[in-house]
Amino acid sequence: MKKKLITESEIREIIKSGSNEVLVPHKTIFTPLALDLMKHSGIKIIFSDTTPGTTVSNEIVFKTIAIASDHTGFHLKGKIVKELSDSGYHIIDVGTNSDKSCDYPDFAIASALKVASGECDGAVILDATGIPSSLTANKVPGIRAATCYNEFSARSSREHNNSNIICLGAQSLGATLISEIIKIWLNSVFLGGRHQRRLDKITEIEKKFVKG
Repeated sequence: MKKKLITESEIREIIKSGSNEVLVPHKTIFTPLALDLMKHSGIKIIFSDTTPGTTVSNEIVFKTIAIASDHTGFHLKGKIVKELSDSGYHIIDVGTNSDKSCDYPDFAIASALKVASGECDGAVILDATGIPSSLTANKVPGIRAATCYNEFSARSSREHNNSNIICLGAQSLGATLISEIIKIWLNSVFLGGRHQRRLDKITEIEKKFVKG
């Protein structure tokens, strides 16, 4: 089944009609400009194939994205930067800047701080498996970095966990699959509801162990 794409012009038509909701199939993809306009206009997304009355949070609109890698993901990072830039995202590349051996925590923390400060809406991090960078990024309060390995994990990390960083394995996944996973991640939205309750519990755990 072909995924539906919603553009900025379609959202403007919804606004003109006086509606504050957009009814779409679950796997609909929104362009960055469409999501941004929805956020500022208070338009809510309602999925036609979920429980009636279920809406999603538009809290995170991915517009400015940090991207980072260690040496294992350096060459793929260049490809991803071009793809995302061509799709209309503003990219902040925090390194590394060559394929010379380096330490992944330096770049994972740099991107995590960009997101935590609000300078970036989200981040994409590449290393050999995605695991070490997620371990690093999740040390920063407010960061929810998910290591994703297929489309399902990417979508779930957004819909259920409201992840704001995605970590991917440049040596464990193919370049084409990584591109598709990132696209799915950027175009999936947090479902709220019971998932928000669970995230609140994570936040309370974070507050308990983070020293002021």
